[in-house]
Amino acid sequence: MKQLEILGTRIDPASLQDCLETIKNTILLGQQLRIVTANPELIYKAEHDANLLAVINSAGLVVPDGVGVVWAARKLGLPVKERVTGIDLTAGILRESNRHGWRVFLLGAKPGITEKVIRQQSLRYPGIALACHHGFFTQAEEPEVIRQIRHFAPDILLVGLGAPKQEYWNHEHAGLAKVSMGIGGSFDVLSGEVKRAPGVFRESGLEWLYRLISEPGRIKRQVVLPLYLLRVLKQKYFPESDK
Repeated sequence: MKQLEILGTRIDPASLQDCLETIKNTILLGQQLRIVTANPELIYKAEHDANLLAVINSAGLVVPDGVGVVWAARKLGLPVKERVTGIDLTAGILRESNRHGWRVFLLGAKPGITEKVIRQQSLRYPGIALACHHGFFTQAEEPEVIRQIRHFAPDILLVGLGAPKQEYWNHEHAGLAKVSMGIGGSFDVLSGEVKRAPGVFRESGLEWLYRLISEPGRIKRQVVLPLYLLRVLKQKYFPESDK
């Protein structure tokens, strides 16, 4: 698969189905795969943080999470098949886990959220073995969290600690599952605590706008978007100036 680089971050132009096939093959072969869902905020941050950039680029799969990443890829000359959001990939993983009987551990969110996700998803997908722990654990409590994950022996570890903390965590704790992925706030959506954008917003690439309207506090995070846009245009039209 040909790779694309956006502001130094490697992007694999995989479709949602490509990702699910890669995950399935990884589990069937008993291998390991770390997945990063790269959105514009994470890419922009990584450009200014060499350690984060190295963590992202060392992952086995870095997917284009968001319309801004798809736009940048096409602007830079390598059209990607589609955007692969963390929530859509998580939903696909749960469907495939039900089909194949995979074991899935959920780590993250506030206390009670992942338990709610398990109750709901177990009704929908009775073929999945699920376990969880919230994301508000201290450094002193972390060894016990890791012990619980190892004891459960998950095929897939979904980590919702927020970016880039979840990317660092998965990188530092390789081997806890065959497949590990940072999923941001997806647990809040799956639990129903946060409502996902209506289809019309998602289909038009304006899910970010809906989330900004419904969560005004996100404005502090999204101020980087115009800066990201300018940096992508600079990479396209003035690539030598960055060298």
